[in-house]
Amino acid sequence: MTYFPESSPVVIPRSVQLTRWIAVACLVGLIVLCLAWELWLAPLRPGGTLLALKALPLCVPLTGLLKHRMYTYRWVSLLVWLYFTEAVVRAYSDASPSNYFAGLELLLCLGLFTACAMHVRLRLAAVHRQEASHV
Repeated sequence: MTYFPESSPVVIPRSVQLTRWIAVACLVGLIVLCLAWELWLAPLRPGGTLLALKALPLCVPLTGLLKHRMYTYRWVSLLVWLYFTEAVVRAYSDASPSNYFAGLELLLCLGLFTACAMHVRLRLAAVHRQEASHV
């Protein structure tokens, strides 16, 4: 097992590590989907659009998630709702195949939010258990 870098010797349970990797996988999936969707798969205009720049804000939290920064997990769980909203709107308003990509974006957003929320909850519980055992 590994340790939390922010505090001394708190052991990270497997469930916390699993939620971390699910969050990272969903975030990377969203980045790849946003770029591929707007540049090649189903762009609004042939040749791609500047809408592909929507992937840039998703690149910012990637290092924070990989470095176990609790604050990053918290604000990413709020940021993801912007992408969720876009996915819902485009799932109902866009034609095929774009609406299918919106459905995939919707699933990735829900996965990212759930993984971030569970990561924070499980990680705080692990810290409290460690503190209680040392008292």
